[in-house]
Amino acid sequence: MSVKSPPAPGAAVRQVELSVTGMTCAACSSRVERKLNRLAGVEATVNLASGRATITADPQVSDEQLVEAVEKAGYQAEVLTGQEDTADTGEQVNALWRRMVVAVALFVPICDLSLLFMAFPQARFPGWQWLLLALAAPVVGWAAWPLHRAALVNARHGTSSMDTLVSIGVTAATGWSLYAMFFQADAAPGVAGWQLLLRPEGAIYLEVAAGVTAFVLAGRYVEAKANRSAGAALRELAALGATAVTVVSEGGEQRQVPVSQLRVGQRFLVRAGESIGADGTVVEGRAAVDCSAMTGESVPAEIGVSDEVTGGTVVLSGWLLVEAVRVGRDTRLAAMVRLVEQAQTGKAAVQRLADRISAFFVPGVLVVALGTFGCWLAFGGTGQQAFTAALAVLVIACPCALGLATPTALMVAAGVAARLGIFLKGYSALESTRDIDTVVLDKTGTVTEGRMSVAGIVCAGGFDRATVLRLAGAVEAVSEHAVAAAISDCARAEVGPLPPVEEFTGTPGLGVSGVVEGREVVVGSPKLIAERGLSVPVELAENQREQQEQGNPTVLVAVDRRVVAVLALADQVKPTAARAVAELHRLGLRTVLLTGDNTATANRVAEQLGITEVLAEVLPEEKAAVVRRLQAEGRVVAFAGDGVNDAPALASADLGMAVGSGAHVAADAADLILVRDELTVVPDAIRLARSTLRTIRGNLVWAFGYNLAAVPLAALGLLNPLLAGGAMALSSLFVVSNSQRLRRFSGARAG
Repeated sequence: MSVKSPPAPGAAVRQVELSVTGMTCAACSSRVERKLNRLAGVEATVNLASGRATITADPQVSDEQLVEAVEKAGYQAEVLTGQEDTADTGEQVNALWRRMVVAVALFVPICDLSLLFMAFPQARFPGWQWLLLALAAPVVGWAAWPLHRAALVNARHGTSSMDTLVSIGVTAATGWSLYAMFFQADAAPGVAGWQLLLRPEGAIYLEVAAGVTAFVLAGRYVEAKANRSAGAALRELAALGATAVTVVSEGGEQRQVPVSQLRVGQRFLVRAGESIGADGTVVEGRAAVDCSAMTGESVPAEIGVSDEVTGGTVVLSGWLLVEAVRVGRDTRLAAMVRLVEQAQTGKAAVQRLADRISAFFVPGVLVVALGTFGCWLAFGGTGQQAFTAALAVLVIACPCALGLATPTALMVAAGVAARLGIFLKGYSALESTRDIDTVVLDKTGTVTEGRMSVAGIVCAGGFDRATVLRLAGAVEAVSEHAVAAAISDCARAEVGPLPPVEEFTGTPGLGVSGVVEGREVVVGSPKLIAERGLSVPVELAENQREQQEQGNPTVLVAVDRRVVAVLALADQVKPTAARAVAELHRLGLRTVLLTGDNTATANRVAEQLGITEVLAEVLPEEKAAVVRRLQAEGRVVAFAGDGVNDAPALASADLGMAVGSGAHVAADAADLILVRDELTVVPDAIRLARSTLRTIRGNLVWAFGYNLAAVPLAALGLLNPLLAGGAMALSSLFVVSNSQRLRRFSGARAG
């Protein structure tokens, strides 16, 4: 016997996805998973709801070996390349629909006639048996054939599944009915009312065989439709990508090529109404871009030269010439699709327990059914009573609900999360939220805009705000410093186009100067003003001191050697930040503001947000240590950040959340990626995760409870087999419909 050896740490591995067909219950998916994991160098997770196996394997393990392992388990498999469409899935749903319609349509007359002939033997006419057989044959034969086929395949491989239970139940009910109709019909007494449930000697079970088949097919049809609906967000997300792009050569020649042929560094044209084919940087043009599918933002973004764009977003008006930076599987859209797929393969600890139980459940039920039959006979029961009880055990004991409990909820949650701009990396991200009691928020870029802006202007010497901005903005427009960008952007927004500057001079770390419209303008720090021998008016000096005490950096403006204004700069708090923090508090969570800025600035921001616990002047490399210290104090910590220096803290936290566009290294270290540019996405993510956990727990409690209660009742003869079949189907439908309730989840929006 070979011993499984997982991929060695640091070794090169590859990711493979298989589409597995033929699985019908948790026992099936558990069996396929065990077969794959027995291969040396393979780690696999099999999702019953999506019919996919996600595999991490050594390069030496071939695709053929993986497919062969699945086939040895009794199922079919093919390697997914990422280019498949949904036609096959749709055909499977349609095939289920056709079989279900035939089964349901014939079940009604079969049930009516069977009960009629049992209650009133005098109603029987010559050939009545053949009429019932003609009605039942298409149901127990053609409609139920996928169940029989799966049971035969399982038997050939020495295994069993839910199909084994259903197939044996349907076959046994049909066989007993044939015997009763043709050999016991004359001896069968007429009974009526509730006595029909007791199944007297000579009773017919064709309506049970047809009913169980109809119930199972109806349940599977609804499950298949629900799973397709749950995966719709993923398919829609994948469909956002452009199929072709217009590549522009250096000489200006345009040619349309498939997006798969686009390469990094190439430039491509995007017109109004077209999807952007890759992540890139705008080199020409201006456009309004709909980013809602990627970020959840309903307002189109105004995109211009030097701005970054994301593949999958749509140009609403205008045009853009984009230089490709990331193409194909490296784009942000492709990464998000992979994240949603990975999230749907997750399993809770309790779900893994359910899978292990399911592997032994079906053989156990067969033993219980045989034991029930024997016990009834041993304790004086009739053959009819023994058969009825054993048949009820077979048809009611369905482990399918156990297998659907987690994946259906995860599929729905992952789709809803993607619509809200929340991307889960796996089930652990959801499981981690259960005990979260503290949320640590990085300041810059997370709760603030991450860039400087003009927070206030105080003027003196007869100058007004517009004049100061016009002159200072013109000089700063030439500089590339972050402070200069804040001043020039503010100036353009308030006074429009800026005049040209002459004799520009920049002093690194101090400021800039130049001549604007014949006037000498100096914009810089107090040190630069002092070096120029200029004095600061008392009222401006007082304002400058107040701003510095609040943690806001200041810039002085001098015109024709007179200091005429002080500009206060600040990293503005995001509009939704205070609302998000209030929502976190309503969820019973403790919030901490973490920043490398000075204490005064940190306290000012915290006061605006309503946060009372502040950790300021923390070096980037110390952020992870802060998280670990909080954990050592007994707190379960979620960390929200967006920068490269946040990656260690994101990885150290119990739940890491990469906020906004963020750095790729931060996203790699996080458990959740929150792409919507509103801080309310943080409580949204926590609320959705908690709702999903509650749904999964409810599903599992129902699935376990149903089987624990139903099998003993059936064994005691307290359940009619037909009612048992209906209860079995309703169990799975309950799990699916309960998971679908998550689709009603809606996130907070900026008001």
